[in-house]
Amino acid sequence: MTTEPAASAPALSFDPADPVALTQALVRCPSVTPQEGGALALLAAVLGAEGYDVHRPVFSEPGMPDIENLYARIGTQAPVFVIAGHSDVVPVGDEAAWSREPFAGAIENGILYGRGACDMKGGLASMVSAAIRYRRENPQAPGSIAFLVTGDEEGPAVNGTVKLLKWAHERGERFDHCILGEPTNPAAMSDMVKIGRRGSLSGELTVKGIQGHVGYPHLADNPIRVMVRLLAALDAAPLDTGTEHFDASNLEVTTLDVGNPATNVIPAQAKAVFNIRFNDVWMPETLAAEIERRLQEAAGNAVRYEIKFRPTNSVAFLTQPGPFVAMVADAVEAETGKRPALSTTGGTSDARFIKNYCPVVEYGVVGKTMHQIDECVAVADLSALERITHRLLASYFAVQHRA
Repeated sequence: MTTEPAASAPALSFDPADPVALTQALVRCPSVTPQEGGALALLAAVLGAEGYDVHRPVFSEPGMPDIENLYARIGTQAPVFVIAGHSDVVPVGDEAAWSREPFAGAIENGILYGRGACDMKGGLASMVSAAIRYRRENPQAPGSIAFLVTGDEEGPAVNGTVKLLKWAHERGERFDHCILGEPTNPAAMSDMVKIGRRGSLSGELTVKGIQGHVGYPHLADNPIRVMVRLLAALDAAPLDTGTEHFDASNLEVTTLDVGNPATNVIPAQAKAVFNIRFNDVWMPETLAAEIERRLQEAAGNAVRYEIKFRPTNSVAFLTQPGPFVAMVADAVEAETGKRPALSTTGGTSDARFIKNYCPVVEYGVVGKTMHQIDECVAVADLSALERITHRLLASYFAVQHRA
């Protein structure tokens, strides 16, 4: 089901072309997933006042919270340059552990503090400000700028970007290139542009045994020994050696449990959960088949085990280096003095959905404090990202105009 909330237009006391002021305003919206918290209403008001056609579709799914999203576009012609991001944030955790109020957006010594400051309200605000400044300076610029903003990136990611893209496509929207403002830089604004992401596959392995007394092992069957053997088999050989743009895939056991508080009881079963971050050698189906092959080879016929793979919508993808990737790197280098590395490291992001509609790269602020107590972003980094995005837009549409 798709609906749209009633229009609301909060009065603005600042110029949204100022990325610092806009970041503060967004941080002050307590948009903890799945709550909209006023963040999308603020963005709708900002973009609507600048002439964007704004929509706020709400998507639903049985058993999932309804999620508000935002789509906005200015211009009617191709090419369409998309800026994507998310307005939702993770919970603050122990609020008493914060040195500053997590939704105040306080600035001290050039640092802006607050939940979402770097992941990713700061990145989103800087790109909105850049787009506003660019269109004010170039009201007759060729092509279109569009924003895809979800409230469900930090949550299940069911009623967010994946449905927003489908909704836009069904309305006839077509996209040419996209930049996603995730906090990609490890330490400085010149560090990294992400041109792809690894996929993610989780599995649950259960080994059945026979419970019994430790003093009478011949009457029992200890599943832990078998579990150790199976996990060793999964880790015995590398899944691959990596590719030109990806590190080797890695499997990590994240839990191992037998649910047994007694020291004199052999448990009835053992359970393990693992997660694999995989590169473009694999698809989830082929990777699952390889895991099953290794387990069968190690287990033999006498071992009772069960393997279940959790559903995943996270596949590895790569935006091949080319003119668009170079244009993003050029903009970063021009504003920072250093050319960024092209990377595919890290976890997953909504880029895994966007890549089905157009080429996408990720670039944003420094992400060292994302999801942490006292999350923060340097004011100078917000200004740098605004300038980088403005330069990118100018370069992008200048090339299209010449073409």
